Amino acid sequence: MEELRSTRIAWPPKFRKWTRTEKRNFKVAMLFLLPWTIGFILFTAYPMIVSFIYSFSIYHSKRPLEWVGLQNYSQMLQDTLFWKSLWNTGYMVLIAVPLMLITSFLCAVLLNLKVRGQAFYRVIYFLPSIVPTVAGTILWIWLLNPQSGLINTMLGNIGIEGPNWRADPAWSKPSLILLGLWGMGGTIMIYLSGLQDVPLSLIEAAELDGANWWQRLWNITIPMVSPITVFALITGVIAMFQYFAQAYVFRGSGELGDPLNSTLFYSVYLYQNGFLFLKMGYASAMAWVLFIIILLCTLALLKLTDRFTYYAG
Repeated sequence: MEELRSTRIAWPPKFRKWTRTEKRNFKVAMLFLLPWTIGFILFTAYPMIVSFIYSFSIYHSKRPLEWVGLQNYSQMLQDTLFWKSLWNTGYMVLIAVPLMLITSFLCAVLLNLKVRGQAFYRVIYFLPSIVPTVAGTILWIWLLNPQSGLINTMLGNIGIEGPNWRADPAWSKPSLILLGLWGMGGTIMIYLSGLQDVPLSLIEAAELDGANWWQRLWNITIPMVSPITVFALITGVIAMFQYFAQAYVFRGSGELGDPLNSTLFYSVYLYQNGFLFLKMGYASAMAWVLFIIILLCTLALLKLTDRFTYYAG
């Protein structure tokens, strides 16, 4: 302890000089990083700085910015459509994300079984996830057609009258959840890779101890893939807060948010304000509020899931 106290730290620290080879390697590395750096500055850093400035201003295309301070932010508190869009987005985050995680995990468990033709089943489950978002959404518009759609036709064959999926506010968001469940192949494959890394020795030991299938799943498999669950949960929440493309295409020829603003999600309303109403300052303020919401939710999820997550080693 005395030796540590007597040790004096040299300041400023002295660094050895780089050799000619190290200088050349550094220049080459910076040259390779230059395209990414330019892209980051032009398409990420600069738009973020500009949007932050716009959020305190009223944007005029042919006049200088009009500084208004916190007016854009205070206006949100009185905007009923802002709260409606936040509610619609929260519905998708709280309902769609957990439902997709549970369904993805169960599908991965089935695809991990040793059955004949398993490779074919895995391909079939994964294929919808590589279909372009717009094409997949248009396909589901046809599937959910109340008169001639395949889903209502199948329901009618078993004596169930199908709902008016896209025109009924009570069924518009569940329709989009069905679309999301159809395209969850990527999450299924991530879960499947995690299931294949679960040590067989643990499964066999539990089986010898008399544990049934459910006990092995609950006490071994689920804890072992918990890091994947946390990853899928956080990325799913972030993606759902930015939910846009499916809702934009799903309206068909109607107005944004139809029916009755039930599909007016936060990103849709942000786009509407910024590019249709040309209220760029208000849209920029909404973007920064969304950034703060996502940041807080991510930090909260990391904190809440830390005690339930098992990291091997």
